[in-house]
Amino acid sequence: MADYQLVQEWLNKAEEDFGFAASVIRESPYHSQICFHFHQAAEKYLKAYIVAYDLNFEKVHDLPVLLKTCIQQDPSLKEILEECKFLNRYYIEARYPVPWPTSYHKEEAQRAKLAAEHIGDAIRTSLKSLFSSNP
Repeated sequence: MADYQLVQEWLNKAEEDFGFAASVIRESPYHSQICFHFHQAAEKYLKAYIVAYDLNFEKVHDLPVLLKTCIQQDPSLKEILEECKFLNRYYIEARYPVPWPTSYHKEEAQRAKLAAEHIGDAIRTSLKSLFSSNP
């Protein structure tokens, strides 16, 4: 059985990233950093799931790779693949110079928010049965 406290810590960190990005999306001109934090939230949601089921924990930031690990336990999580693909580029693009054009705007940050929110909802829903007996 997974350590409920450890899984909850991963979920809390995911919520912190999500909450921070969501709280500044309206006022901040730093849309690339907002998108990065939504990527980080999604990554931590996925890693919480991996920890919960004691799956092979790869220390990567590639959301589709992490999701592939989660799908081994719950194939229905395939439903969030497109959101993982969408958010995945923000790990590099939002933080480092890249040799291709990038453009970040409020609408894209809002789309990133919806993607991270959908991932978080799917992960929390899938985890409910595992921890339904815990407080």
